[in-house]
Amino acid sequence: MTIPTDNNLINQYVGVATFANGPSGGTRSGSSGGSSWYEAMSRAWGQTLDAQATRITSLSDQIGTGSDQPSQMVALTAASLKMQFMSNNAATSQNSVAESLNAVARKQ
Repeated sequence: MTIPTDNNLINQYVGVATFANGPSGGTRSGSSGGSSWYEAMSRAWGQTLDAQATRITSLSDQIGTGSDQPSQMVALTAASLKMQFMSNNAATSQNSVAESLNAVARKQ
């Protein structure tokens, strides 16, 4: 892979990538749609974390309505730990990509 050396390096890597957008499955170009693959990655992490939060809420509601069996408690604990793991990975991946883009931009 060759790395371009013009002034729009960040836009070339962040703003031009195409990605699947929405349930229609169409693609949208980051530079013309005002979004980038970095934003798409952030949205994907957000949707994934939202889904996990919904699972935790559902399990918590079940326990709150009297289904406080040990298996339910273990399931809630596991779902909470999974949320923590996913949240840490989301932050790490976003920070790593941002730092990489920053390093590439400084080499300009």
